[in-house]
Amino acid sequence: MVVLVIVLLVILILLLATSVKIVPQAYAYVVERLGAYQGTWSVGLHIKVPVIDKVAKKINLKEQVVDFAPQPVITKDNVTMRIDTVVFFQITDPKLFAYGVENPIMAIENLTATTLRNIIGDLELDQTLTSRETINTKMRASLDDATDPWGIKVNRVELKNIIPPAEIQNAMERQMKAERERREAVTRAEGEKKASVTVAEGKKAAAILEAEAEKQSAILRAEAQKEKMIREAEGEAAAILKVQQATADGIRMIREAGADESVLRIKSLEAFEKAADGKATKIIIPSEIQGVAGLAASLKGILGDK
Repeated sequence: MVVLVIVLLVILILLLATSVKIVPQAYAYVVERLGAYQGTWSVGLHIKVPVIDKVAKKINLKEQVVDFAPQPVITKDNVTMRIDTVVFFQITDPKLFAYGVENPIMAIENLTATTLRNIIGDLELDQTLTSRETINTKMRASLDDATDPWGIKVNRVELKNIIPPAEIQNAMERQMKAERERREAVTRAEGEKKASVTVAEGKKAAAILEAEAEKQSAILRAEAQKEKMIREAEGEAAAILKVQQATADGIRMIREAGADESVLRIKSLEAFEKAADGKATKIIIPSEIQGVAGLAASLKGILGDK
C-alpha cells in the first residue's frame, strides 16, 4: 500500500508538472481538447487538463524571412531569365496558420513563383530590369491577399537577383562598357574645355594687365611732358619778366639820371640797329627820329657833361 501511494503521488506530481505551461514572449500556443481546437494561449502561465488537453502547435509570431531559390520566368518578349525572391512575412492568426494550410512555407514559395511568372509575363526585358520597385509592390499586394486566409501577413517582397541569359548579359556588359567609355570621353572633353577656358582667361587677364600698364605708362609720359612744358613756360615767363623788369629798371634809371629826348632817340636807334641785323628786308623808321647829325651833336654834349 505504501509503495502504491508513493507511485500515485509521483504520477500526480508529474501530471501537474506537465499541465503547467509558460508561453514565452512573441509566441502563441494552439491547444486542442480531445482532438478539437480548444483555444490559443498567449504570453504567460497556463494550466491544461491532463490527458484531455494538448498543445497542438507552438507558433512564432515574430517577422520571418524566407529566401526562395531562383525561379525560371519568361518575359513578354520571350526572354527566359531566373529570379530569386526574398519574402518577409508574419503570422497574425495562430489558429488559421495551424489549420489553414498543410505546409505554409511551401505554399508561400509556390504562390510566389506563380505570382512572379504572371507579373513578369506582362513585362518586357528592359522593363523587368528597370522596374524592381513596381514588381516588388505588386508581388507583396498579391501575396498578402492570397495568404490572408492562412493567418499570414506578407510585409515585404524583394527581388534578390535577376539573372538574364548569358548572351544578354554579355550584351549588357558591352553596353555598360560603352557607356563608361562615353562618360569618360565626356569627362575628358569637359576637362579640356575647362582648361582651354582657363588658359584663355589667363591670356585675357594678361592682355588687360599689359594694356593697363601701357595706359598708365602713357599717362605718366603725358604728365611728364606736360610738367616739362609747364616748367619751360614758367621759365620763359620768368625770363621775360626779368627782361621786362630790367628794361623797366633801365628806363627808370635813365629818367632818374635826367636823360633828355636825345638819349631816348639814341636808345631807339640802338633798337633799330638790332632790328637791322635781322633778316627783314624792310625797316620802317618813325618820323620822330630826324637828323642824324643833330642827334650826334646832342650825344656829344651829353657825354661832355658826364
